[in-house]
Amino acid sequence: MKIIADENLAYTDYFFADLAEIQHKAGRRLTHEDVQNADALLVRSVTQVNAVLIQNTPLKFIGSATIGTDHLDIPAIEQHGIAWSNAAGCNAQAVSEYVITALLHLKPELLHANQNFTLGVIGLGNVGSRLVKMAQLLGWNVIAHDPFVQLPQVQQFSLDELLKQADAVSIHVPLTDTGEHPTYHLINAARLACMKPQAILINSARGPVVEEAALIHDIQRTQRLVVLDVFEHEPEISAELLALLALATPHIAGYSLEGKARGTQMIYQAFCQTFGLEANKTFESQLPACETYFQKQDLKSSLQAHLTQIYNIARDDANLRACLKDGKVEQQAFDHLRKTYPLRREWAAHGGPQA
Repeated sequence: MKIIADENLAYTDYFFADLAEIQHKAGRRLTHEDVQNADALLVRSVTQVNAVLIQNTPLKFIGSATIGTDHLDIPAIEQHGIAWSNAAGCNAQAVSEYVITALLHLKPELLHANQNFTLGVIGLGNVGSRLVKMAQLLGWNVIAHDPFVQLPQVQQFSLDELLKQADAVSIHVPLTDTGEHPTYHLINAARLACMKPQAILINSARGPVVEEAALIHDIQRTQRLVVLDVFEHEPEISAELLALLALATPHIAGYSLEGKARGTQMIYQAFCQTFGLEANKTFESQLPACETYFQKQDLKSSLQAHLTQIYNIARDDANLRACLKDGKVEQQAFDHLRKTYPLRREWAAHGGPQA
């Protein structure tokens, strides 16, 4: 059996080496020729898996170690009779911690704001629902919007009402351009105008959910603090946009060691099910121990004392800005940051809580 795997997947050899021959490839540059003799394809979000890539191949399984599926042409995959799986929820904890870290980095006083600070969460899937729980642990007032999901533990509003009320807005929706509730350019000029000028905006979902031109105009008008981990024209980022952002990171919000390992484990389990194999490996045995920063019953004090050691988000921001050349960050530099990213650990690895 032969597997083609994105070279940036974590623990691929641990999970798959005794099951098949593995060839590691650069995910963004995968071609039909690369997979023409493969039984399985393991990817991340940078690979567009469409009919051109998969037609006339022996592929029987495609696994994406990602929560999103907008890079998968699912009708084409199923039309070719290929089983597929993604890893929904694999990095939900990491993204939740990213959002909270970004907020506390920009405004450390929020750690003790309690109900005087309102976080608006758009999308209550795996990530959004996890963020709700984590934010509530800090005592924040949390409101949400999701036309498809109802959670009893959070008050939900229309999108426009949420935008009016929230002191910070965090986006956690898939990218869709059809259906009753498309998310392409969900945050546009009209929606930005609904927000308080001082409200923070964070997008760690998909870049085109936020209309870049409207965002640039809004920041110029309001001086709004905006955090982007994803970009409408990713992997290229313009110097104009970058200069306006409070924090910018290279699509790594979910890049914890646990999240990456969990994603690979989830597609390993689906792979084994597809081929009738026993799935008897878990990622936990592969994780190194790390320093304890959290003290029991003292979440806020632990974050106040050790936030930078737990995750230095300013370093990620500086590394991305250092890639600026000739008016933009180019694909090669963006991809290099992601490929060489030193995976951070989730709070639980340091003795902290997990939603």
